[in-house]
Amino acid sequence: MENKNNIEVCNCNVIHEDVINEVKKSIPEEEKLYDLAEFFKVYGDTTRIKIICALFKAEMCVCDIAALFSMTQSAISHQLRVLKQARLVKFRKEGKVVYYSLDDEHVKRIFDQGLLHINER
Repeated sequence: MENKNNIEVCNCNVIHEDVINEVKKSIPEEEKLYDLAEFFKVYGDTTRIKIICALFKAEMCVCDIAALFSMTQSAISHQLRVLKQARLVKFRKEGKVVYYSLDDEHVKRIFDQGLLHINER
C-alpha cells in the first residue's frame, strides 16, 4: 500500500526479531556514524566538489585553483582548509608555494562511486 507521498508502507504488525538482532550487530557505533555523516557533509558543497575534480588532474596551488574557478584565493583557501581537515586533500611546500593534491586514492573512488550512482538515472 502507498501513502500520500508514494512511499510503500508495511501494513503488517509482525516484528522480525531475528532480522532486527542481526542488523543491530552490523551497525557501527554511534561515534563512527557521526564521523561518517560529518565526512559526507564535506562532499555537500559544489565548490569543494570542483576542487576535488581539479585535483584529480593535477597538483595545484591556491592561486591556480582560484584562477580556474574565477574565485578569490581566500574563498579557495577556506574550502581547502575544510577538505584538509576531512583528510581529503594534503599539501606540500615548495619554497613559498603550497601545492595541494588528493590525500589518497580513496577520495577518487568515493567521488567516482557517487558520480556513477548519479549517472545511473
